[in-house]
Amino acid sequence: MNRASILAGDLAEASKKLIAWNQHSSGGYVASPLFSHYGFSWLRDGSFIAFGMDCAGETNSAELFYDWVRRILETKAGYIRELIEKKKRGEQPQRQEMLHTRYHLDGRDDTGSDWGHFQLDGYGAWLWGLAEHLKRTGQTHIPQIYRTSVEVTCDYLRTFWRMPNFDCWEENADHVHSSTLACIYGGLRHIAELEENEALEEVCRDIQAFILENAVHPDGHFVKYVTPIQVESGLRFEIGHPGVDASLFWLCEPFRVVTADHPAFRTTLRKIERELRTDQGGIRRYADDSYYGGGEWLLLTAWYGWIQLRIGNKDKAERALSWIVSKADRLGRLPEQVPDALASRERYDEWVGRWGTPALPLLWSHAMYLVLYNMLKEDG
Repeated sequence: MNRASILAGDLAEASKKLIAWNQHSSGGYVASPLFSHYGFSWLRDGSFIAFGMDCAGETNSAELFYDWVRRILETKAGYIRELIEKKKRGEQPQRQEMLHTRYHLDGRDDTGSDWGHFQLDGYGAWLWGLAEHLKRTGQTHIPQIYRTSVEVTCDYLRTFWRMPNFDCWEENADHVHSSTLACIYGGLRHIAELEENEALEEVCRDIQAFILENAVHPDGHFVKYVTPIQVESGLRFEIGHPGVDASLFWLCEPFRVVTADHPAFRTTLRKIERELRTDQGGIRRYADDSYYGGGEWLLLTAWYGWIQLRIGNKDKAERALSWIVSKADRLGRLPEQVPDALASRERYDEWVGRWGTPALPLLWSHAMYLVLYNMLKEDG
């Protein structure tokens, strides 16, 4: 085994330990233990962290997280049904009425800030992650203990999937985001397959058709988001942001709205490589990103490696893994992003002055490293 392989294996072991150390006894994963603004557990981040632990064989940790979400959702089941009934009566719930995207580690609502609370992606990701976990642990149906939480989450998503909400970066609340729809599609599709539920399959077909009809640019690539426009006959949707976002990877992996050889995804991937992949090898979020100057994100670079592995470019996947390894500090900790190829040094300095240096460690970065590392191991 060469030195690069040894370092990669060491970082995988360090990542498993770091994630385990930063999982609350209730099951929630703190996003970052040393970055005060990230001292919560997000459903989206947590579901991918749990998936990373499942990939690494740490299924007990993953199950603890999924059960943590289950308990939260069970306490909200009645309220979710009220929201759905309100919508059925023709009354549109307000954004502040919707479920939050993150919670305190003990499961309490985060009510003490003006963070971008209303996000649907985490609930779709949780359904997807739970279904993946069940399959990995040899279960072919949803256990009875999860029945209520899964059913109300599916009903919530199938009712509100067209409603504008914050994206996965906590931005752009007045739009419908392609990556969010991918999460919802992936969650509902996985549950539909487990349950052989044709009604959910139909919703998934509607979401897929919506994306293909509304979120493909005339140049052939998927777009970051679409914007609802009120017209006499109701709502129509227009392309709201013509560019790409690296979260568009999710349309392919893991949620598989489209396959890697779909023409629009191939065009999207080429555009991401051209506009968001730096000479150093990392992946930025989107071209006009100003958060910490628009640096390279480790979790997105892992996603790029995942996509490349899926389409048969193992060498590119390995280079992505090596790039991530090179960003670990001497304690084996991975940050959220690195400032090696910034879009704006001035914006980076502004954020450092406001919040300090980027989050370190970020559990989601470690989890996506585990995903790519173990997929490469399985590939041989």
